Formats: sequence, C-alpha cells, structure tokens
Amino acid sequence: MSRPDGDHERRAMARRAGVVSLGTLLSRGLGLVRDMVLAALFGRADTDVFFVAFAIPNAFRQLLAEGTVSGAVMPVLAEVRARDGDEAARDFYRALRGAWLLALLVATLLGAALAPQLCALFAPGFRDQPGQFERTVLITRWVFAFILFMGSAALGMGALNTHRRFAVVAFSPALVNVAMIVSAVALPATLAAAGHDPVLALAIGALVGGALQVVAQWPSLRRLGYLSVPHLRLAHPAVRLVLRRIAPMALGMAVYFANTAMARRLLSELELGAQSYFTWAFRLCALPQGLFIIALSSAALPSLTSLAAADEAEEVAATYAHAMRLAVFISLAATAFLIGLARPIVTAFFQRGAFDEVAARETAAALVAMALGLTCVAAIRQLTPVFFAYGDTKTPVIGSVTNLVVFVVLAHGLRAGMGHVGVAAAYSGANLAQMALMWLLLRAKLPTLRLGEIATAAARAACPAIVAGVLAWLSSRAVTAWDAGGLVLLVPAAVGTIVFALSFLVTTRLVGNQELATIVGALRRRLSKT
Repeated sequence: MSRPDGDHERRAMARRAGVVSLGTLLSRGLGLVRDMVLAALFGRADTDVFFVAFAIPNAFRQLLAEGTVSGAVMPVLAEVRARDGDEAARDFYRALRGAWLLALLVATLLGAALAPQLCALFAPGFRDQPGQFERTVLITRWVFAFILFMGSAALGMGALNTHRRFAVVAFSPALVNVAMIVSAVALPATLAAAGHDPVLALAIGALVGGALQVVAQWPSLRRLGYLSVPHLRLAHPAVRLVLRRIAPMALGMAVYFANTAMARRLLSELELGAQSYFTWAFRLCALPQGLFIIALSSAALPSLTSLAAADEAEEVAATYAHAMRLAVFISLAATAFLIGLARPIVTAFFQRGAFDEVAARETAAALVAMALGLTCVAAIRQLTPVFFAYGDTKTPVIGSVTNLVVFVVLAHGLRAGMGHVGVAAAYSGANLAQMALMWLLLRAKLPTLRLGEIATAAARAACPAIVAGVLAWLSSRAVTAWDAGGLVLLVPAAVGTIVFALSFLVTTRLVGNQELATIVGALRRRLSKT
C-alpha cells in the first residue's frame, strides 16, 4: 500500500467533514425540533424524568458504542485491512460483531434489572418528589434497550468510516429524532387513556428510532461484505487486541459515567426543572459541536490513523493542526453567538406551551455558562483522535479523570449560590482543565504542536466573533419585548442572527481569515457533486 499523502488527506478530511456535517445538520435540526416538541407538550416533571432515564444508558453508550469504536475498533480494523487485505478485515469484523452483540445484550439485561439502583445513583433527590423516582425507574427499564441498538449502529459506523463511507453514518441518526417526534405527538394521550405513563411515548420513540438506524446501515454493510452472520471467536488475535485496548478505555468511560452521574445527582437535589434547563442548554451547545466540530473529528481519525501507521509524524502534526484551526474558528463563532443571543434563542425555540418565561430565563442562564467552555470541548475533540491514531487509549483517560475531579470540586462549590447554572459553569471549567492537560501530554507524541499557527488562527477568529456577538446582543435588545407573545417573540433572535451573520462575515474578510474559505470551499465542492 502506498504511503498516504498529507495534503491529499487534509483535503479529503475537509470533504468528509462536509458530508458528515450535512448529515449531522439534518440530525441536529430534527433533534432541536424534538426538544421543542418535548418542551411544549410535557411539563418539567415529565422532562426531568425522561432526561435522567435517558442519560443512564447513554452513559454506558460511551463504553459500548461511539467511544470504544473510535478509540479501539477503527484503528485495529484499519490496521488489519492495510496489512492483510479486505477479506481478513471482514473475518475480523465478523468475529468482533459476535462478541460485541453479546456484550450489548448482557449490558441491556443488567441495566434493566438494576434500574432502581442506577436511578438511586443518578437522581437520589427524586425520592423527595412524590412519584418521580418510581417513574424514572420505569422509563429507565424501557430505554435501556436503546444501548443495544446504538452499540450495533456504532460498530457498523466503524466499518463504514474505515472504508470512507460517511453518508449513511451521517444521515441515519436522524431516524431516532423522527421516531421520537412522531411518538411524542401521537402516543401520550393513548398511553394516558390506557393508564400508562405518557412519558413512555418518548421511550418507545427512542427504541423504534434506534432500530431504524441499525437497519439503515444494512445495505451499505452488505455491499462491503460486513453483514455476514456474526461468530463468537474471542481467540481471534485482532479481537483480543481490541479487548486489550478497551481495558484502559473502560476506566476512561467509567470516569465519564461518574461525571454524568454526578451532574445528574447534583441537579436532582435542586429545584424542579433543573434537569431540563441544564439538558436544553447542553443540547443547544451541542448543535455547533455536531454540525462541524464532531464531524471534523470523525473525519480526521481515518487520516490521522493512516499517517501515524506510515510513521509520518510531521504530517500527523500538520493534519491535527489543520483540524484544530477549523474547530477553533467554528467554536469561537458559536460561543459568541450563543452568549450574545442566549435569551432570544431559547425564547424563539422553546417558549410555548408548557415552556414558560421562567423556563426560558433559567435555560438561557445555563446556556451562557456552558457556552463559555465550547472552544475547550472543540479542542478536546481534535486532540483525542491523535492519541487514538497512535493506539494510545490511556492518555485520554488521564484527561477524563482530570475533568471529573475538577468538575466535582467546581460543581460543589458553585451549586449552592448558582443552582443549575453553577453546575453548567463547572462543566466549562472542567473542560478547560482537560484541554490544557491533553495538550501538554501531546508533546510526547508529535515533533511539534504547531501552537503558534493555532494561536494566530484563534486570534484571527476571536476578533470577528467578539465583534459579531456584541453587535448581535445590542441589536436584539433594541427589539426585545419579553412580555409580548406569538411571533413577536421570534423577532429578537431573527434580528440578532442576521446582524451576527453579516458582521461576522464582513469582519472575517477584513482580518484575512483562511478557515472560512476552507470550510465554504469544501461544502461548495460537495454540493456541486450532489
């Protein structure tokens, strides 16, 4: 196999990130619609229950789905395919799939059986709210099967990404949101009339959507030869290598689990709605992450893995720096946008039905605190694939442990005076600490970190972001009327968004930022081929 060309890989990475971004745009957009439906149709007690119940299997999902696939499975699959050919890769995947499905089934059954204990860990404060704890246990048992579908989909994603087939992976997650939206609208009344908790509608939607996501991958996997009947062969050398790499990752995922449990635990002891306000703020912050930052990270891993396997350390450094510049550019703009227009955005998207002005104010406050750490999250997303490309699954664990320790300290200190906003601020502070440590530890992997060019790009990105954020804030305040209703509530967000976009584009051109041209060029080339 020929040695990979660094410039070609970076151009390909931008194109692949564009594909993933378009798919993620659809999924995140539908996810936003789903959250709007939940906010309007369900009260805060209902959404608190569902968000906690859904967070529990999602915490395990990092170990048995996306996190493990990107860190342990994809590099091994790429190595086997490069060294031994496609047939050997298919044989390895067949053996791995057997072990994977068994682990997912066991986790699903155990999770459902231990739902009361898990809910006591995640939300002990719900015991003080009549009926909340029992409802959370019920919904948790239902949604735990979601991990079976997500784990299967993640393994399929690993095979498709290794073969540079990003379209199905990017677009199929939208099916989960579609199913949840339909279920949230159609099923609650029927369930309530039959004497069941209406929140079960959301659990049913999640399970149906998860199953659809798995099925959507089957045609592409069949064409690649990856849909054969799985075999349970733990003695397969590559399977054993994956298991060895998962072992240190399990600690990191345990840290993530503890972090999620601690956040939910602290929020459960606060006022009604704290779980929901925190979650909606997190979802709004996740929009820019998913639209390009996570997409860029996913697209970068195959390139970084190929370059690392070819011992092209200089090209690995150049590729990581290229991804980091793009991620910082996007994240700084998103930070300024979310902070400058926090209240108008929350009001425009959510303030209707059961979501009142108090909920809008509390969610917006959490959004500002969480958006402060968005660039740190973006940097972590680009740093982690570099370690994974070298088969290092231990260093990201160190970063995760640091994140947990800092989060616990900050959250306990800030919660008393700031409530759920303090928990959101602790989230940002913990990500800052993790980013700094991971950057420090990356020195052992690369000949240069290219910090100078990254800092220069960050400075060029920060200037238009700050200018646009301030102008957007001023313009939205000039047309604000929170005591109005109907479509008038959309005006501040609409005006602020237009002002932000125009001022950001103009200022970006004035400072000579190259990252915008790179992103627009990649998307334009992709759209011209469709």
